[in-house]
Amino acid sequence: MADRKVALVTGGSSGIGLSCAKALQAKGWRVFTLSRRQEGPSGFEHVRADVSDAGECRRAVDEVTGRSGRLDLLVNCAGFGISGAAEFTPDREAEAQVKVNLFGTANMCKAVIPQMRGQGGGRILNVSSFAALTPIPFQIWYSVSKAGINSYTMALANELRPFGISTAAIMPGDTKTGFTDVRRKCPEGDEVYKGVISRSVAKMEKDERGGMSPDFAGRLVARLAEKKRIAPLYTVGFGYKCLALLFKLLPAALSNRILGMMYAS
Repeated sequence: MADRKVALVTGGSSGIGLSCAKALQAKGWRVFTLSRRQEGPSGFEHVRADVSDAGECRRAVDEVTGRSGRLDLLVNCAGFGISGAAEFTPDREAEAQVKVNLFGTANMCKAVIPQMRGQGGGRILNVSSFAALTPIPFQIWYSVSKAGINSYTMALANELRPFGISTAAIMPGDTKTGFTDVRRKCPEGDEVYKGVISRSVAKMEKDERGGMSPDFAGRLVARLAEKKRIAPLYTVGFGYKCLALLFKLLPAALSNRILGMMYAS
């Protein structure tokens, strides 16, 4: 159908990104997936790009709009995680984390904004994390990158409102995907921290493997894609919504102490 709305999903080859792509396609969207893989998932049009490279992002968006004529929705899901103590995490790993998760999101937004502005509107949904609200010890750079996405998204919403472009950040909690198995771990210093680093990461990985299906986030993204008006931040899952409210109401010292007891003991 010529009038089908067009979506581009980064990180669309697996995990939450693939769930978003499937949920949008089920609602009748024409969906392009984007990843560093040469070939995407079956049933989707695919473009290859590394989101940390601004030039590749622009070329990918040009390819999508060249084939479809428009772009109504960008869903930024591309990202990865690292773990380790802040003092022992190599600078190159911390920089790579922020470059992909935060600047990769920014690169894609910058690439689609001119197209959306020119066509009179569009929507950008950036997948953040519950860790943006609850900074996790020994996953400090992942938490920083996701908190940055929240701030970037909220500021961008006000910048783009006059052009009919709306933005929101989606914050899933523990989710069962392949993300856990590819986390880059820096175990250095575990003996200095008396085993706390390894215990903390093991607990987080256990929570992730027992977490919610990525389809929860996918269905939320598909709903928000077609909602007339959206808020700047959304938490995925009733339990995490309650936790978000609790941490908002608690004094910062207490909420941070709770996180320390959970992940730094």
